[in-house]
Amino acid sequence: MQLSREALIRAYRQMKTIRLFEERLHDEIALGEIAGFTHLYAGQEACAVGVCEHLGPTDYIISTHRGHGHCIAKGCDVVAMMKEIYGSRDGLCKGKGGSMHIADMNVGMLGANGIVGAGAPIAVGAGITAKSNGTVSIAFSGDGACNQGTTFEAMNMAVVLKLPVIFVFENNHYSEHTGEAYAVGAESMTARSAAFGMKAIKANGIDFFSVYEAMRELINYCKAGSGPASIELDCERFYGHFEGDPQRYRGPGELDRIREERDCLKTFRTKVTEAKLLEGTDLDKVDAEVTDLIDRAVAEAKQADRPTPQDVLQDVYISY
Repeated sequence: MQLSREALIRAYRQMKTIRLFEERLHDEIALGEIAGFTHLYAGQEACAVGVCEHLGPTDYIISTHRGHGHCIAKGCDVVAMMKEIYGSRDGLCKGKGGSMHIADMNVGMLGANGIVGAGAPIAVGAGITAKSNGTVSIAFSGDGACNQGTTFEAMNMAVVLKLPVIFVFENNHYSEHTGEAYAVGAESMTARSAAFGMKAIKANGIDFFSVYEAMRELINYCKAGSGPASIELDCERFYGHFEGDPQRYRGPGELDRIREERDCLKTFRTKVTEAKLLEGTDLDKVDAEVTDLIDRAVAEAKQADRPTPQDVLQDVYISY
């Protein structure tokens, strides 16, 4: 399916926003401006955007500890996200979630999750509602989560209940510091998913168009009442498991190679310009606009009010 010029620019804008958001966080953390643990999503932008461009506010996603990209792709406010990571009371979760627990129910973002594999059962719960209202529920996971018992139980229940849940496994080849080839005993994540009785496919996670087309197929499948599905996305992360990770588990020159040869933004730019779908100047304009947005987000986050001692007693329960 040929995307319109507007859709292509939007997709690129979303991916570029994620990339610059993460690169700026990398710089700010190095300067000591941001406290707490942070896991950057840079390199995997085509996965989040290729999935979420199909979704509306009433579709659900549940994220992981590496969740900023999913939040942005699903429509969370970028400035409010930056304020949240800076610990501001004006943040998306009033400064109480931080990097690993950003959520926005208004756009169907059910939250990031600091526990590996803990998102899949939540997505199954949301899938029960999705089955009733004709939407879908997406569980983002990394290659590490594919080995968790919570994920197995969630996949089995989704099949048993025939829920419109899609399990998205972003395979960046490293579960924290352990290589996928060592940690995953099955033939592949795709084969393991299929063994539960669901439709399971694989796509190129550094190619937005590969992800987009594969997800269109799966979403139509799920919305037709055929039950759950899974997709394995072969991708790369450009930074360590966490900020400060020296990445000694990588081979010599590995990071330089993947940044040069497996960058989803470079892949997108090459494809759309060579096909004459967009001009390089169109993308350059987006680059400048996104740079301004991220600069504004950081400036506002640094000036935003911090929580007061009294704020710790707020939002403890849904009602009192």
